[in-house]
Amino acid sequence: MLEWYCPSIGVAGWSAENNKQDRVTIVGMDAATLTYDTLRFGEFEDFPETSEPVWILGKEYNALTEKDEILSDVTSRLWFTYRKNFPPIGGTGPTSDTGWGCMLRCGQMILGEALMCRHLGRDWRWARDQKQREEYISILNAFIDKKDSYYSIHQIAQMGVGEGKPIGQWYGPNTVAQVLKKLAVFDTWSRLVVHVAMDNTVIIEEIKRLCMPWLDLAGEAEGEGEVNGCLEGACALAEEDTALWKPLVLLIPLRLGLSDINEAYIETLKQCFMLPQSLGVIGGKPNSAHYFIGYVGEELIYLDPHTTQPAVEPCEDGQVPDETYHCQHPPCRMHICELDPSIAAGFFCKTEDDFDDWCMRIRRLSCKKGGLPMFELVDSQPVHMVSVDTLNLTPDFSDSDRLERFFDSEDEEFEILSL
Repeated sequence: MLEWYCPSIGVAGWSAENNKQDRVTIVGMDAATLTYDTLRFGEFEDFPETSEPVWILGKEYNALTEKDEILSDVTSRLWFTYRKNFPPIGGTGPTSDTGWGCMLRCGQMILGEALMCRHLGRDWRWARDQKQREEYISILNAFIDKKDSYYSIHQIAQMGVGEGKPIGQWYGPNTVAQVLKKLAVFDTWSRLVVHVAMDNTVIIEEIKRLCMPWLDLAGEAEGEGEVNGCLEGACALAEEDTALWKPLVLLIPLRLGLSDINEAYIETLKQCFMLPQSLGVIGGKPNSAHYFIGYVGEELIYLDPHTTQPAVEPCEDGQVPDETYHCQHPPCRMHICELDPSIAAGFFCKTEDDFDDWCMRIRRLSCKKGGLPMFELVDSQPVHMVSVDTLNLTPDFSDSDRLERFFDSEDEEFEILSL
């Protein structure tokens, strides 16, 4: 499929002179992209009529009898695409993310899905021209393209500088996961715990201590008697930290092969979309990131951010013109073997029971024949591992990112970063 690329246009110290020159480049690229998008919108295939089950983020559908329900579910997901004419990033930076922001937009989509599950529930559905709930408006405002939105392109791009990614440079799945983890700390309304599981290992004890911070103090108070059961040790914590469970967004950066996906992982990857806790997968192809939300047969179903739309401003009454944030055409599909092996899988556990159920399902999957486990689930931290959270460090690159291919947009050459 034809792809539009533009050179990496951003650096940490963006000058006014560069900004003027690059805005001309961006305008030209926008024109090309919009022409391309106009052609593409007429080429979307209708959803296939097949007897094979369709899985969308943990829900199963019949394509023969539930096509409307499938399309309604897909349309209800938040769809973040390239935008143009937003306020300059950092005050003097780019005013469009066309050509470089696709993985950042996919990061917005996977986190947006988590916020929807957190505040509206998985079964919530969007409909055109209906008055929206306040929670929905608050979620959408968190992603509006301006500097003071929690998860705006501005915040993600600038936070990425600390991860070694100059503004305007393409991200890998691990980098965007690390950035979202940092930004979620400031979202006091949602109070999420975003945990990035490194080294293909999910440590149950580590996650429970992050989602239930009162556990540490409760353990210290064991020798002093129990007044209110296990919550006795929580009295010294701030009120917002005494909740039994902080909703968990679990992001797992993975490498499922070297240059192509190892077919031994395909069935396991499919199973992830069947879990009720699924947030989908971010990944795609080099310099062409997608947000994968399900599968049918041997095809992955995804939302594509490679469409340039004008930036949106909220109305005076606080409402947000939201039609462009929902994909209202049949979703894109691609054969699963075309997937780049560098991905990040996401899961949302609103309660401790949700997490325990997820652990049980993952253990069952690891016992099944016919596929390799994509990651390891362990009760406690292995001796050879040191917790990143304990050291208060954020790694610049995981093993996945060290192997990730970063293509030069102009000559399409690439290098594999050395371990």
